[in-house]
Amino acid sequence: MASSSPPPPVKPQAPRSRTTIFSLGDDLLLEIFLRLPSLPSLVRAALACRAFAAAVRSSPAFRRHFVALRPPPLLGLFFDYDGTEMPSFRPVRRSSDPDLAAASRSADVFLSRVPGHDDASPGWQIAECRGGFLLLLNWSTDQIAVYNPLSRVLDLFPTPPDEISNGCRGKCLYTDSFMLSSDEGPGSFRVVTVCHGKSRLRAAVFSSCTREWQILPWSKRAPGQPSGKKYWLRHGRQVDGKLYWSHTKQAYKVVLDTTTLQFSFIDLPEHLMGKGHLYMVGGARDGKPCIVSAADFTLSVWFRGADADGVEKWTLDSVIPLEEEVLQATKGSLDDHGDLKVLTILDGIVYLSTFETFVDDSAPCWYLFYCLETRKLERIFHKKNDGHAHPYVMAWPTFLVGNNGSP
Repeated sequence: MASSSPPPPVKPQAPRSRTTIFSLGDDLLLEIFLRLPSLPSLVRAALACRAFAAAVRSSPAFRRHFVALRPPPLLGLFFDYDGTEMPSFRPVRRSSDPDLAAASRSADVFLSRVPGHDDASPGWQIAECRGGFLLLLNWSTDQIAVYNPLSRVLDLFPTPPDEISNGCRGKCLYTDSFMLSSDEGPGSFRVVTVCHGKSRLRAAVFSSCTREWQILPWSKRAPGQPSGKKYWLRHGRQVDGKLYWSHTKQAYKVVLDTTTLQFSFIDLPEHLMGKGHLYMVGGARDGKPCIVSAADFTLSVWFRGADADGVEKWTLDSVIPLEEEVLQATKGSLDDHGDLKVLTILDGIVYLSTFETFVDDSAPCWYLFYCLETRKLERIFHKKNDGHAHPYVMAWPTFLVGNNGSP
């Protein structure tokens, strides 16, 4: 019986190449990143390796798309007191987003890097909270600080020289300070301090690159302004590169264009004349200036733009009753709340409180925010109203911005 021939030897197969996430191209990576729930989640993913961070840095289009889908989140509110205490911070707690909680925990919300000549009374107050930075003033030490609690980057410099108030025919009534973006280089900024004289204004501009103050000329005399008037302007607000102040009695606003550094005067809706405690100027998501007032649990929204004749004016856009939404969000009743108070408006988000101090100074109130775009009201937390509230919104980290543009 013939023996069968042995089977042919098995040829060795080349090992299969393994496909991992590191094998994906930037386009697929960015498609995956677009599905992340928040900016803190994207930051965490980008920190996993250099390739992930490089993909985000390389695409301005992705950054714009991500911001449109996932706006920078609110991390909490800083509360600034009228005395000499250091500002305090209350975080937003959302168990559904652990990365958001991690971002709040990693921030230096105690401002420990900001120096204090006296631990009992450091003397720092918040002038502005914008773009992830705090602008802090300390008139007892004649210092200004720009501080990012997340990156812990601190910049200290002196307040403007006394000559900013020279020529106001008497002591300067008060000043406002603002932090502005700058195109002078990465990490650069400008700070504008505006002196309010008895009928005119004067600005001083500090550049983080030159480390010098530039003193500008006095504005022309304000219209209809009697001599000797004290505190004739309310606290200013920054909107899309311009600074706005409302007159306490007259129906106009003072505007400083931070590009041309020129003052001008614009109209104010007659309905709002002398009611600065009821409204606030701010910016929509597209940067367009708006005014939001609150009365009887109803928001009224004005936008500024050109009419059919090309004349710039404020136009009432919408009247939004919020009584039902407020009661649903707070699970309270009208007897529990005094009314709504507009705190500030940032990127189309109106920050509000229920302002129980109308009824009882010691009563806690609800802090809420309302989106002008989605028309949705959400609650933040319940806290005693014991200071000036400054929403702290996480900024797009500079390490995720390439040389080809900002987010």
